[in-house]
Amino acid sequence: MDLTRLSAYELADALDKREVSAVEVTQAHLDRMTAVDPKVHAFLHRTDAAALAQATSVDERRASGAALSRLAGVPIAVKDNLAMRGEPTTCGSRILEGWRPPYDATVVARLRARDLVIVGKTNMDEFAMGSSTEHSAYGQTRNPWDLDRIPGGSGGGSAAAVASFQAPLAIGSDTGGSIRQPAAVTGTVGVKPTYGGVSRYGLVALASSLDQVGPVARSVLDTALLHEAIAGHDPRDSTSINAPVPDVVGAATRADVRGLRIGIVTQLSGDGYQAGVSQRFAEALEHLQHLGAEIVEVSCPSFEYALGAYYLILPSEASSNLARFDGMRFGLRAGDNGDNSVEQVMSLTREAGFGAEVKRRIILGTYALSSGYYDAYYGQAQKVRTLIVRDFAAAFEQVDVLVSPTAPTTAFRLGEKLDDPIAMYLNDVATIPVNLAGIGSMSLPAGLAPEDGLPVGFQIMAPPMADDRLYLVGAALEAALRDQWGHLLIEEAPAL
Repeated sequence: MDLTRLSAYELADALDKREVSAVEVTQAHLDRMTAVDPKVHAFLHRTDAAALAQATSVDERRASGAALSRLAGVPIAVKDNLAMRGEPTTCGSRILEGWRPPYDATVVARLRARDLVIVGKTNMDEFAMGSSTEHSAYGQTRNPWDLDRIPGGSGGGSAAAVASFQAPLAIGSDTGGSIRQPAAVTGTVGVKPTYGGVSRYGLVALASSLDQVGPVARSVLDTALLHEAIAGHDPRDSTSINAPVPDVVGAATRADVRGLRIGIVTQLSGDGYQAGVSQRFAEALEHLQHLGAEIVEVSCPSFEYALGAYYLILPSEASSNLARFDGMRFGLRAGDNGDNSVEQVMSLTREAGFGAEVKRRIILGTYALSSGYYDAYYGQAQKVRTLIVRDFAAAFEQVDVLVSPTAPTTAFRLGEKLDDPIAMYLNDVATIPVNLAGIGSMSLPAGLAPEDGLPVGFQIMAPPMADDRLYLVGAALEAALRDQWGHLLIEEAPAL
């Protein structure tokens, strides 16, 4: 039995029945990482010793009859912008090289409390700025389906780790699609929960009004199990919602869409979308209709301006959040030889520590917030954001969920868009409105595009704190597609 090919649900069941030990499961995944990751480069840092120690503890407590969580002993990877006590946390940037946080992010603390085994920190675009994981200061990650293509971004490391069977579960963060777009191009499942549904405490901030931590897995049920484990109110996060967590696991198990009204967002399809992406999206809709859902078209006219608004709001918030990285308190310090002033050390540190994309967005954000331009740029973008929230609210008065392709194309080739930032930004055209409105969204595989044989993502969007609807629709579609294919799509991924 290849333990790395089992789902998190299957591993948890085998562990609970003591058919396998947590140490065996962990070692199998560590061995897989050794064999595969030199090609994929999903991980920036491995935690082998700590992982095996945690697995040993799980086995000992299980043998003693102690009560354990349902995912106890299951391996998981964590995106490298979440603080882990005593372990490197770089955000894919040289400016944080060598920094080891003295505390755990709330999500990491919850994983530890539930005895999931953290096997490493995953690669990402620097400070989560990118759509391809080519902007990491520590090297690009490759797509397991085709090593010459991108795994999406900014969370390409987490998606690639799951898609290459190096971990059954992973944690990502989503500011404009950084969980869902990598899930789409790697044939995995990724969820951006409702803003405030999962704590952001200990997440190194990019854009505080947009960032959200969420789960990545190979099936809808596995994603729901992880979502359940990390969600819930956190008094240390002022944006955390103090309300019951939606029953995402129950919804994923029920998987019944009969009588559900599903809206197609007309602004998120058509021109600019790859033919194979549109074809698989249409086929997925037919499956949902056959399962008893009603399919209707919904117009959200303000979505046309979402991309422009997002790329003013995000850089503005990033320029504020990244001001703390000045070489004075932690991380890299350059030019501190006694000859330079404090201001010169700050300047030299930022020059050496930040990459080109981060500098580009900081400059853009600082300009948008500057005196004389604030109202014309940042203020106007926030007004557009309000219109997008209203469009979503009006749409959800007509339908239960909204759907679209997750990304306009399948994975593009490494280097193909590096010199064209605008083309890179357009990859997030379908995912960005969700972050601006703060609602929940899921991407799951809808098949392979006939042109290139690469995965296509199907996006589901639900009203705030109705994340269970994502899993209800996602699980129903996944089951229908599994019946069609005879297996989960990820099982077609090439063996590395």
